[in-house]
Amino acid sequence: MKSTPRIKGNICLNVNPDGCRDMVGVAVENLKRREPVSGPRHVLIIGGSTGYGLASRLVSAFSCGAGTTSVAYERPPEGSRNGTAGWYKTEAFERYAGESGLHHQSFFGDAFSHEMKDRVCSYLSSARTRVDLVVYSLASSVRRDPVTSEIYRGVIKPIGESVRGKTIDLNTVALKELILEPATDEEIRGTVKVMGGEDWEGWIEKLFAFNLLEPGAVTVAYSYIGPPLTAPLYRNGTLGEAKKHLEATGRSLNRLLSSIRGSAYVSVNKAVVTKSSAVIPVVPLYIAILYKVMKEKGLHENTIDQIYRLFSEKLYGNHPVNLDEGYRIRMDDYELQADVQERVSDLWRQVTGNNLHTLADTEGFMADFLLMSGFSLPVGLYPAG
Repeated sequence: MKSTPRIKGNICLNVNPDGCRDMVGVAVENLKRREPVSGPRHVLIIGGSTGYGLASRLVSAFSCGAGTTSVAYERPPEGSRNGTAGWYKTEAFERYAGESGLHHQSFFGDAFSHEMKDRVCSYLSSARTRVDLVVYSLASSVRRDPVTSEIYRGVIKPIGESVRGKTIDLNTVALKELILEPATDEEIRGTVKVMGGEDWEGWIEKLFAFNLLEPGAVTVAYSYIGPPLTAPLYRNGTLGEAKKHLEATGRSLNRLLSSIRGSAYVSVNKAVVTKSSAVIPVVPLYIAILYKVMKEKGLHENTIDQIYRLFSEKLYGNHPVNLDEGYRIRMDDYELQADVQERVSDLWRQVTGNNLHTLADTEGFMADFLLMSGFSLPVGLYPAG
């Protein structure tokens, strides 16, 4: 039965299973046409069913020939009710990996819990598999503390004072003005607990305790910084506090991993359309304008492009890992080029409801947004810029 997307609050409420599977197939064929990467041999991805996590699993498998284990919170189909998009993408990944003779194992459940960590480590131990790369790409707004059972919720708010801004309402693909009130201390703390580095550290400590990390193992967590345009809500807001905690965790993990000559990095990735970025106020408009500018300059990268470049040019190869002053890998280097940001800022000042589709790549944004749930963009619905 043909279905159409239902969007509410910048979230797509339904999925197209065949479209989700097809998306994975296209990515696999894309990677098979590229040069192989001499990289990891077995990769554990925390949050490996969508976005940058799925891209990491695909690149690990089909560019590096690595075995992969993924942990993700996804729901299977039940009766007449479809499963989640990540369920079908994982299903498709496993089919292609199996056809290629690649080891793969997927776990579905709460990655924050001690039970899931124990399940994964027990599996790896029984399979006599040690991991040489751990990717932490978990995106969640809620976390149950595994020790106290307290529920923490992440919020997307500024800190200190309210912020006035503009974004795109994805239901109408129209410009929307908004005012965001500042977060409370409790909300800041909750966001750091959910989106900071505490759980990443928990996974590495558990793997270390089970002796499941190869000598020289690498772990990388994904982050974002962004430009001054988004700073009041992002880097200077609750999300920024969580990302700062994540970065501090990376530096701490390096001390733990030094005994096995391992390394921990935070990769600051480019802004792309994900389930997380679509619901962050201000960010959809920024990304739509950024897409227009980067495509005009031939610099645009999707999640697969980013992770392929991360693996082939940053993490692996006969060269040292190039880090900034915060011990971060900068995959946002193209995005933050001066000429790119000058052009983005210029268009941001000009954009109105009347010229939105001309000054921003709303068509490209919506195509990526709908593709996450397996839908295609209706031809001609949004005027190209």
